[in-house]
Amino acid sequence: MGIQVVSGALLQCSFGLAPSTLSVPPVNQVNATAPAATIMDNIPGMNVPPFGMCQSLANPAVAAATAAAMGALTPMPCMPVTVAPWAPGSPTVLIKGKPALTDKSMCNCAYGGIIKINVAGQMKMQVK
Repeated sequence: MGIQVVSGALLQCSFGLAPSTLSVPPVNQVNATAPAATIMDNIPGMNVPPFGMCQSLANPAVAAATAAAMGALTPMPCMPVTVAPWAPGSPTVLIKGKPALTDKSMCNCAYGGIIKINVAGQMKMQVK
């Protein structure tokens, strides 16, 4: 059982230097103290904002800056590139036909980062 994730949840990327806040527009029309998220709320910039600076050498900007600095890791501004929906979602709770997002869900960035939910944004609604 997990906690339902809502807009305002605190996110962290394994290669990011700062936390970020999940944004869920009210199009799902379901609230659990705030707009409830689904596994499809993974769009960079819209749902998943940047995490400050990126440290992944798989990020072309970081690789180029690091090469220019003669191999010294040089973080560059983050712009997440999510490659798939959040997983796993709730197997039993659907919002508009999509699995609800729980605090156990994770999302992958194309640059190798793993995005996790540190704080679900609310603590009252639990989902299976």
